[in-house]
Amino acid sequence: MMSKIQIFIAALILLAASQVLADRVDEVRCREIGFSRAAEARDAERFASFIDADARFVGNTVLHGTKAIVAAWRGFLTAHGPSIKWRPQFVEVLEDGTLALTRGPYRVISIDESGHREESWGTFNSVWRKQADGSWKVVFDAGSEAAEAPADEIRALLDQVSDCPK
Repeated sequence: MMSKIQIFIAALILLAASQVLADRVDEVRCREIGFSRAAEARDAERFASFIDADARFVGNTVLHGTKAIVAAWRGFLTAHGPSIKWRPQFVEVLEDGTLALTRGPYRVISIDESGHREESWGTFNSVWRKQADGSWKVVFDAGSEAAEAPADEIRALLDQVSDCPK
């Protein structure tokens, strides 16, 4: 039978472990938001800094590596291209702290030739890997367009003020 001290120590260990996991989840959440902010700012260099050298982005084709991914995203990273913004709705981190999954809504806004604003929505899925230096970089990314406009609470997710550092 465990003594009160043993129970107290076990509770402290569980509390510390849950705090570590919560910290990792928050770290990955902020990393995902930073990734979106780089695209929102059309900062190709900063955008590239979030991508693992061996990353795979899956869409109509599979893009391999940072250089190919940034080249394919050039439209979002130039002044007159469409804008994109996304935010994680779900963040899951493995207990060993080496891989994480983020999933959430994205919105693309473009202006057609006649000046008409077009908005499309979808869902992204990103897999993040912890790097040797302690940072997180995306290794897999895929998205799919939504069949219909999202609910108000999903739209609101993109407008929430984040507590993540800029």
